[in-house]
Amino acid sequence: MAQGKLKVKSKLPVGSKVKKGKGKAITKRNNAPVPSKAKAVERSKMKDKVTKMVNAAAEQQLRALASSSGELSAAQQRAAKAPTAPVPAK
Repeated sequence: MAQGKLKVKSKLPVGSKVKKGKGKAITKRNNAPVPSKAKAVERSKMKDKVTKMVNAAAEQQLRALASSSGELSAAQQRAAKAPTAPVPAK
C-alpha cells in the first residue's frame, strides 16, 4: 500500500523562458560505411618488421662480440678445467 502524497508536477510561471536543448554533439549515421582495417594491419606489419630487424642486428652484434673474444678469463678457464660430477643414471 502506498504511503504519503502523490507527487504533483508543478507548472512553470507564465513569463519564464524554457531552455531548449542544442541536440546531440555527435550524430552517428545508421548506415555509415565500415572503416577499413588496412591501415592498422599495415602499421602492425611494419612494427613487426622493424622489431625483427632490430633483434637480428642486436643478435649479430652479440655473436660477433662473442666470437671475436676467443680468450677465456682466468675464472672461466678454472671452471672449464674443473672436474664435473658424474650424471646419475635414470
